[in-house]
Amino acid sequence: MKYTEEHEWLEADDDGVVTVGITAHAAEQLGDVVFVELPEVGTSVNKDDEIVVIESVKAASDILAPIDGEIVEVNEAIVSEPGKVNDDPEGDAWFFKIKAEELGQMDDYMDEAAYKSFIG
Repeated sequence: MKYTEEHEWLEADDDGVVTVGITAHAAEQLGDVVFVELPEVGTSVNKDDEIVVIESVKAASDILAPIDGEIVEVNEAIVSEPGKVNDDPEGDAWFFKIKAEELGQMDDYMDEAAYKSFIG
């Protein structure tokens, strides 16, 4: 897994598809998540595009595309039950899967030890 400074996690499979979600730290900071808007499957995105809207009782936030690619799957379960993001942010409550144009972009991000140090 890799982690961004925006508190997203990324995990690539052997086919170059990257699953993206928010970290437990981010979910805790947001508070109770009440709304999630995901991108459409088939959408081409560039790194740092705002592609997800997430609202909680505390704030509204945008989630940025961590890499260039095409959205190949979204997690509809968190749209119908946004509270799942609080229950399992680094597991079943992933946000989307993206087919990476350049998997090497993940090298720019932190490993788990560096992320834990970052949130210190």
